Amino acid sequence: MIRINLSSLAPPKTKRGGKRSAAATGSIAVPGEGSSTLVLVLVFVVVLAAAIGVSWWMVNSKHDQLDKELKAAVAENQKLSEVKAKYENSKKKADVFERRVKVIDELKDGQKRPVALLDMVADTVNKTDAVWLESMTTDGRNLDFQGMALSPDAVAELMANLRKTGFFKSVEIKETAQDASVKEVTAFKFELICELGAPAKTQKS
Repeated sequence: MIRINLSSLAPPKTKRGGKRSAAATGSIAVPGEGSSTLVLVLVFVVVLAAAIGVSWWMVNSKHDQLDKELKAAVAENQKLSEVKAKYENSKKKADVFERRVKVIDELKDGQKRPVALLDMVADTVNKTDAVWLESMTTDGRNLDFQGMALSPDAVAELMANLRKTGFFKSVEIKETAQDASVKEVTAFKFELICELGAPAKTQKS
């Protein structure tokens, strides 16, 4: 039988309560390793916080800028709306005024037209030889003349002169007959029907 003494293989006892030395345990201690890691972590945290702070400041600044632009746009839109409302109100007043002026002008033209018509008839008759009027009536659409002429040619000349005035759409003779009551000269009674039309522009002036 072979016996082996294992006491020589046991690890040596450590000093002071059995603590092992670094050489006995096989580990090597590095001075300052824990503090360096802590510093790196702190630097990372500071950089991250700074980046977050800068991002927040930029976003907040952009928000303030957009808010100012929005308020300015709303104020400008309100101002334009007020200007538009004033313009539309002024335009309505101008339209009403224009319609009133137009009505007044039409009334004035309506008042002037009978006077101008009478002046035209009197002037035309005076310029036509050997005719004179006895009566004149109107229904608003037609103007009827009754008069005397010394010859049928004088009646034809009067009709031609009335057509030239531009006051009538048509000038027609209703009847003509010799007046037997006049003994000294040959006289003809005549009646004309003239359809009224828009007077020429030259007659408004």
